[in-house]
Amino acid sequence: MLHVARLVRALLGFAALAVPPMTAPQRQPLAAQEPVELEGLVVTANRWAQPQWTVASHVTVLEGDDLERAGVRFVADALRRAAGLAVARNGSFGAVTSVFLRGGESDHVLVLVDGVRVNEPGGRFDFGALAADNVERIEIVRGPGSALYGSGAVSGVVHVFTRRGAAGSRASASFGGGSFGARKWLGQLSGGTSALSYAFSLGRTDTDGILAFNNAFRRTTVTGRVHGRPGRRTDAVVALRYQDRRFHYPTDGAGAVVDRNAHTFGDALSVSVDVGHRWTDAFETRATLSLHDTDAGTHDASDGPADTLGFYGFRSLDDVRRATADARATWRPGDGGTVLAAGWEVEQQTIRGFNQSMSQYGASSGSTNNERWNRAAYAQMAWTRGGFALNGGGRAEDNERYGAALTWRAGAVWRPSEGSATRLRAQVGSGIKSPSFSEVYATGFVTGNPDLKPERSTGVEAGLDHELAGGAARVSVTAFRHGYRDLIQYTSSPPVAGAPNFYNVAKARSRGAEAEASVTTTLLALAGSYSWTDAKVVEAGFADEGPLLRRPAHAVAATASARVAGRLALDLNVRRVGERADMNFAVWPAAPATLPAYVVLDLSAVLDVTTATRGRPGLELTLRAANLLDEDYQEAWGFRAPGRAFYVGGRVTFGGG
Repeated sequence: MLHVARLVRALLGFAALAVPPMTAPQRQPLAAQEPVELEGLVVTANRWAQPQWTVASHVTVLEGDDLERAGVRFVADALRRAAGLAVARNGSFGAVTSVFLRGGESDHVLVLVDGVRVNEPGGRFDFGALAADNVERIEIVRGPGSALYGSGAVSGVVHVFTRRGAAGSRASASFGGGSFGARKWLGQLSGGTSALSYAFSLGRTDTDGILAFNNAFRRTTVTGRVHGRPGRRTDAVVALRYQDRRFHYPTDGAGAVVDRNAHTFGDALSVSVDVGHRWTDAFETRATLSLHDTDAGTHDASDGPADTLGFYGFRSLDDVRRATADARATWRPGDGGTVLAAGWEVEQQTIRGFNQSMSQYGASSGSTNNERWNRAAYAQMAWTRGGFALNGGGRAEDNERYGAALTWRAGAVWRPSEGSATRLRAQVGSGIKSPSFSEVYATGFVTGNPDLKPERSTGVEAGLDHELAGGAARVSVTAFRHGYRDLIQYTSSPPVAGAPNFYNVAKARSRGAEAEASVTTTLLALAGSYSWTDAKVVEAGFADEGPLLRRPAHAVAATASARVAGRLALDLNVRRVGERADMNFAVWPAAPATLPAYVVLDLSAVLDVTTATRGRPGLELTLRAANLLDEDYQEAWGFRAPGRAFYVGGRVTFGGG
């Protein structure tokens, strides 16, 4: 209820901003201004918009319109289309979903939504419920990014941007349903003037799941973004995202269907306020306040009067909060070919939790209430002259738990001449991930270690990009090598009785190559990606040496999009994921297992029945087939992935702009 009250207050505040006073003078239309065009620009790589050719790291931008046309409902499904990322979902829709980037751990990927860190402190993030509703674009920046973003950006950054308002007013209502009892609806409202733009959305997704019982998933998502210009040199952006989800699961840790009422639940609220002022044409300051707050837990009551043996019930609730304040200054001296930036950041991380276990031996419970502060100072630079670009920077962390940590990065890009079709790039950098709260503070059956150090990485990459036919065709090839050290592991048998269960004892390394290619014509667009990843344990610590789990050595994805007769859009996506190492937890002790390779084919069609005009709404109809070949496969050992599914839907649009 607390989150609901916060959400209502935030929405009322947004509504007040979005409705200009009746006495306000008529503003100049937004279209009459000089537009800020983001195509060809990347924000995440340097925390300011810069031409993509000057970025030294391998960056992929997934456009929201393309994802919407393809019927992509989850951000994790969008990431399957990009090179270098491996996605593993534990079965049905809404189940725990992990993303591995360049062979790193699943908690080595920093996830941002409109600039707000949404990972738990210590890196963990479950992509299972992250909706693709109202997404404008997704930027994927590979390689260590802690020099920019601090802890968590060990192997890369995934940044989700929600839609911005545009000139005019536009509203739409989407609806659909299909296999596995799927139902979905989404409402969107956007518009703007030269002084104010806004975009809101409210959506709901429900499904009965792929298993016979207790496998339902529901999700409600609210997004809001307001961009105002109170003065000629001042702008402010307020962004909000709220998500409530519930996932029912009958499976145990090995995938066996054993439970009729276990479920997880949670809600997450993200709010950010970003204010900037340009003091001169060369000097700008910005201040950002952000909050990410989650309430999540598990509830598994007794299945019935006869369910009284062993540990038959469990419930938990955790409130995790990250509150961040950031202030930075940017200076662009001379002709703008040089950018210098420096900033300071402070973050408070808190967790309050409760859990209770029910068993034939009686009930046992535990609680936690911990807090830690992190302060950081950082500096970044970019320098461009002709066809040569340099960028780099560093960040100094001061965490009250593990102390000081330094991270850095440096990159270079060269193209033979202005507008050249070829560019060469190289980058090297470092990353860190702080220990999680449970690894540091756990008590009871598991003991945390307050002396843990951050996990660390060093990565290097080199790549070549080339354009053909005036940019209609593009090819990109990147080779990389990452080293991971001070990895934290759990042991059930500490070296000394009563000692902690977590230690910095392991090392790993990954190397590989990523290739992406695309061809775009008036009626047809083709895109493909290939990844080769060789990831292995170097120092096993308490585990066994061998390959890292659920990272395929080879993965291929291809997409074909076509416009037929002007009104029908078709999207075909096929991906092949190679063999992966995993563990079979159905036996004790858990035994190594191999997940077979699989091929999945998705097909979608969108028909524009009518186009929205003044006084007449627009209508489009959609048809989507997922896993059209009905491939029988698993992304995690013991958890079957969804089979063939069909979905139909439509969208009614009012207004334009």
